[in-house]
Amino acid sequence: MSNYTYTKTDRLRKRTEYLHVSQQGKKVQNQHFLAYYSPNNENASRLGITVTKRIGNAVTRNRIKRTVREYFRLNQKEAQPYLDVNVIAKKHAGELKSETIFRSLIDLFEKIKRDCRH
Repeated sequence: MSNYTYTKTDRLRKRTEYLHVSQQGKKVQNQHFLAYYSPNNENASRLGITVTKRIGNAVTRNRIKRTVREYFRLNQKEAQPYLDVNVIAKKHAGELKSETIFRSLIDLFEKIKRDCRH
């Protein structure tokens, strides 16, 4: 079995988990995404994704969510320390191509890494 999986334990699933991250965590952002993150007591980092209806139709929102999940799945093993991260798409993220979304996520997670080192 591959080490690059994305299971239920890799997700923020409950409203209370999202609220905890947004209220207790720190915030970073770039042109296309905003992310709240906070340390967790799990053995892995966990991801939550928020894409509202103002971003676009269901097809657009689901494409953004798939791209964010794919980025996280491929890079979650590098994430230290273990964090809960909620990625929120900004208004014009729906107009982006997948590779631009990927580059934007690389920038966003680099900011999180830099901030965690301090």
